[in-house]
Amino acid sequence: MSDIGNGDLDQSGGAEPGVSRRRILSTTALLLTGSATSSAAGAAPTKVAANPARDFDAVASLDERIANLRIGGEMTLGVETDAGVIHVAATAKQLGLSCPADMDDLLQNGRGPELAALVREAKSKPKSVKMVAPSDLQFAPLVTRPEKIVCVGFNYRKHAEETNTPVPKAPPLFAKYNNALNHHNGRIKLPTEADTWFDYETELVIVFAKPCKNVSEAEALDYVAGYATGNDFSARGLQNITSQFTAGKTADGFAPIGPWLATRKRVPDPNKLKIKTLVNGEVRQDWTTEDMIYNCRRLISYASRCMTLKPGDVMYTGTPQGVIWGQKTPIDQRRWLRAGDIVTSSLEGLGDLTVTLD
Repeated sequence: MSDIGNGDLDQSGGAEPGVSRRRILSTTALLLTGSATSSAAGAAPTKVAANPARDFDAVASLDERIANLRIGGEMTLGVETDAGVIHVAATAKQLGLSCPADMDDLLQNGRGPELAALVREAKSKPKSVKMVAPSDLQFAPLVTRPEKIVCVGFNYRKHAEETNTPVPKAPPLFAKYNNALNHHNGRIKLPTEADTWFDYETELVIVFAKPCKNVSEAEALDYVAGYATGNDFSARGLQNITSQFTAGKTADGFAPIGPWLATRKRVPDPNKLKIKTLVNGEVRQDWTTEDMIYNCRRLISYASRCMTLKPGDVMYTGTPQGVIWGQKTPIDQRRWLRAGDIVTSSLEGLGDLTVTLD
């Protein structure tokens, strides 16, 4: 990597014609400000029920879509059914059962058996089920207290091509932080004091069910609780002002995930899903997870050799071609995302994730 001012900069830290680092320096601030507000709930760690039947595989065996909801100012779980969304906490109270408080409690404390028991009981006693009224259905970030938000860069061949990036020798890993977590129908306050080149990246998100360390590719998916739709929202100037991505990736609200966790049982092959982005109703990305350079098994196996992945951790797996950064028009003539834009990210079978920009 050459010094700032010598050469041009693309999304990977490599060359893109016509984009000097001095131009990026002159149009973006070096540091993110704290003006934006976080969309994630600042919840305290959940207390675990006495002697729960801990089973970190139970969630993955459910054939449901599960949501993290915010109802009446409190977090709770919702389970999708043909009749509507089960209010887990209210139904548990009605049936005299214990239940996890939210998605983090469910995953991190291995409380899948309690949720599975509630779902079974609800199906056998439908009159005892409490449903969430459609008008009260407010999604929270899918997780709010993960230990790690792991992200992968340049993991689609066409995306690497559009940004003139060589195929990586290994999955390029970087991180977001919990302040970035956001939710379906959430809002992102753009940090315009620091950047103006805002971009979308619709991605498949892996949600982990149990501790994962040094696992083989063959067994990698056995550690997955399920999958979700995500948007690796990015400030491209901050991302590319140095060789490190973090500044442009983890502003407040820059990691929307949701609305649903589709359990592993519902997704036989995460690398055979359609993936799409719409901006103000216009299709921008429309591809398939089959184009990943490193498939989900390889990503999990590789990351698990670098660190221990914990229950409730999440992994963004990369985005396909079609991002604004990959366009061929001069960078300062592109129509970057701005306040008022509505971005919808979609993964086949996982649901649509929409955010509005402020």
